[in-house]
Amino acid sequence: MRRSLILGLTAALLAGGSAVYLASAAGAAVTCEPAWSATQVYVGGNLASQNGHNYRAKWWTQNESPSSHSGQWDVWADQGTCGGTTPPTDPPTDPPTDPPTDPPTDPPPGNPNDPLPKHFLTGYWHNFDNPANEYRLSAVPANYDLIAVAFADATGTPGAVSFNVDAGLSAALGGYTNANFKSDIATLHSRGKKVIISVGGERGSISVGDAASATRFADSVVNLISEYGFDGVDIDLENGLNPTYMASALRSVRSRVGANLIITMAPQTIDMQNPAGSYFKLALDIKDILTVVHTQFYNSGAMLGCDNNAAYGQGTVNFIVALACIQTEAGLRPDQVAIGLPASQGAAGGGYVSPSVVNQALDCLARGTNCGSFRPPRTYPGIRGAMTWSINWDMTTGNGFANTVRPHLNTLP
Repeated sequence: MRRSLILGLTAALLAGGSAVYLASAAGAAVTCEPAWSATQVYVGGNLASQNGHNYRAKWWTQNESPSSHSGQWDVWADQGTCGGTTPPTDPPTDPPTDPPTDPPTDPPPGNPNDPLPKHFLTGYWHNFDNPANEYRLSAVPANYDLIAVAFADATGTPGAVSFNVDAGLSAALGGYTNANFKSDIATLHSRGKKVIISVGGERGSISVGDAASATRFADSVVNLISEYGFDGVDIDLENGLNPTYMASALRSVRSRVGANLIITMAPQTIDMQNPAGSYFKLALDIKDILTVVHTQFYNSGAMLGCDNNAAYGQGTVNFIVALACIQTEAGLRPDQVAIGLPASQGAAGGGYVSPSVVNQALDCLARGTNCGSFRPPRTYPGIRGAMTWSINWDMTTGNGFANTVRPHLNTLP
């Protein structure tokens, strides 16, 4: 992950999509559906009314107001005007007659084949040696659900990537081979874990800027998945990307690997300030196949939040929450958003917070509790979880991140 500090303020230009309103036929009276309730869980196809309009849920949702979430990329689809009066927007005092399905049992919307838990912890494993301790892949603690192997290497051919166990790591572990690594992936699979290959990193120079390089990228990623048994790919390109050709490449990989393919992204904080920016645009362009974006909420200096009203300093619960809600308010589903933090002070140049603060941020986003002075415009019970850089740094310093954050994820709605 990137270690350099980006200072200064960045304007958060939130691009709002306009809702499309469907007028009812002239003279026809359309009955209003039951009034929307903030406490009720809706799943894809459910109907509700608000402010004289009927709305249809696109996927699982709770406490997301239809009238403010009915744009192109949002949760509710506007079905047009209804009735002759405006239905109340306040939730009814009586509970629904038919209790909704308990949310944790629902598959994540968008990809019913998503192989990961509703809330999960991601960690990066070092395929190199640095001041953190070196470990075999099979030594990753059980608290990690998704392990991102850092990193695939650029080749001399634009777009193509390769992977082999790093020579320095192999020597530090007394002779760790590609065969050992493959065996360790199989071991993690037997424990119910998922392993993906991360592309990029701070020094990654992989370029996918035209159709030919997109094809080479897709071909090489598919080959790595086939050879090593990876469950997906993580895009961690910190030196720029072309959203058009990267989206094409990722769609090609998914079409060949199948719907269970895990696709994650690890942008820097600055890359997710503006939905029109290349990284954010990529996430929105592949929203239908994207698993999760776990933004690096560190090494960034001060940034604007989703209120576009104040600069929040890194290393605080306000910073994490205010920047995470940019993504949920600008088009990504809550289940596609996770928060990324360093596992220890040595893991990043700035922005470290204790694991208890990570839990506070998750509570604030999911429940509206344990917030700092900033409160998000709504709650996001489906917030996907957390990521840390890195597993090696966490293990080196006593596993405090995983041991604190992973059990807390089980308490989220």
